[in-house]
Amino acid sequence: MPSGPKNADLYDVAIIGAGVVGCAMARRFTLDGARVVVLEKAAEVLDGASKANSAILHTGFDAPPGSVEQKCIADGYREYLEIRQSLGLPLLKTGAMVLAWDDEQLAQLPELVKKAHKNGVADVALLSRAEILAQEPHLSDTVKGGFTVPGEYLIDPWASAHAYILQAMANGAELRRNCEVLSGQYDSVWQLETSQGSVQAKQVINCAGLYGDIIDQRLLGSRSFTIKPRKGQFVVFDKPASSLASAVILPVPTKTTKGVVIFRTIFGNIAVGPTAEEQESRTDASTEAATLAELRRKGIEMLPELANYEITTVYAGLRPATEFQDYQISQTEAKNYITVGGIRSTGLSAALGIARHVVGLNARAGFSGAPIENPICPAPDRLSNYHPRDWETPNHGGIICHCELVTKREILAALNGPMPPTTLQGLKRRTRVCMGRCQGFYCTGPLATLTEGRLSPAIGEANE
Repeated sequence: MPSGPKNADLYDVAIIGAGVVGCAMARRFTLDGARVVVLEKAAEVLDGASKANSAILHTGFDAPPGSVEQKCIADGYREYLEIRQSLGLPLLKTGAMVLAWDDEQLAQLPELVKKAHKNGVADVALLSRAEILAQEPHLSDTVKGGFTVPGEYLIDPWASAHAYILQAMANGAELRRNCEVLSGQYDSVWQLETSQGSVQAKQVINCAGLYGDIIDQRLLGSRSFTIKPRKGQFVVFDKPASSLASAVILPVPTKTTKGVVIFRTIFGNIAVGPTAEEQESRTDASTEAATLAELRRKGIEMLPELANYEITTVYAGLRPATEFQDYQISQTEAKNYITVGGIRSTGLSAALGIARHVVGLNARAGFSGAPIENPICPAPDRLSNYHPRDWETPNHGGIICHCELVTKREILAALNGPMPPTTLQGLKRRTRVCMGRCQGFYCTGPLATLTEGRLSPAIGEANE
């Protein structure tokens, strides 16, 4: 048996993938005393499934009772509420309503309420049609009935994950971007071959999202599930439309999807989506005019006054669905390897809980350091329209993006920080620049000057 690498070259944990789950995993293991490296094939974190979602902190009321998913959502929900103030993360209490629009959906409501109670979400309660319209007067009067889920919140989909990985890095973790894992061998420790050379680690955690089955195949020689990418398209309406709904408007879910949702975003807009479209491509997040038109029609059908508002932007995301309904989290103990796969649309809510679950699987592993009692908490990205923003404080250097009120100071802080963006999309997710009504038409010039030589591809070629 080889003597193994020197301690200076050996990580306790190598995490493959820097989506929201990988970022939460890096934070948890770092705070528990592990020497962590995160390997991300893309140029930015959150560049896969995590870059596009509805940004709802779910209670897990409708998850399959007793499933790994349900447990991880519940644990992640609780931990988010525990740590959000220390990490400066925004939280917008909106509650949600699950609404029935026909008699068949109406008949399903009592069983869904029972499921919620079984999942420990005790404040879920049926509402009459009159009660629904009293709370949400802009809804169509064709609604039949529904129930309320008071504990659902809106959060920032990007700042949350950024806070997790930045806290991990501030407390000793390492992030390598543009670092694809190509192969690996286990012989008392893992030797991973990457596009940036070899990495040695005592343990590997596969959080590769849309590529999770491929990584299992490369490192274990087999896979126990197959990723079946599911595209979700969204339309985002102008900010004034956000006054039309206070709660998240949820449909009666099906076996494959939670259905089309109407929700405010933490950035001050209102959005409708997602669709649920099976496809083979793991990278095609394009949008389609006919599908978007149908989404707009469905939104107006439920919230008629949406017809009076323009669409600011559209986007699509891919969920790493599999042939199984539950998350696919498994341990190959003989090789110190854990797979975290099939984390679909609930991954944002469940990420912290998934990390706790994996720590439970890994309880016997020895780490290089002791748990960190007073971890460093880095400054947060302040992107929420419903919380204090940088433009409201003095000496911000001027506003660069007037649609989204992004300051020069915010852009420079991101560019000069510990995880500087290298693409426009990365900068957007750190600051909201170019995400507003003009989609970068007015701010591209000054932004190009600020970011000269820092972003690739050229700034004018990267708009979504």
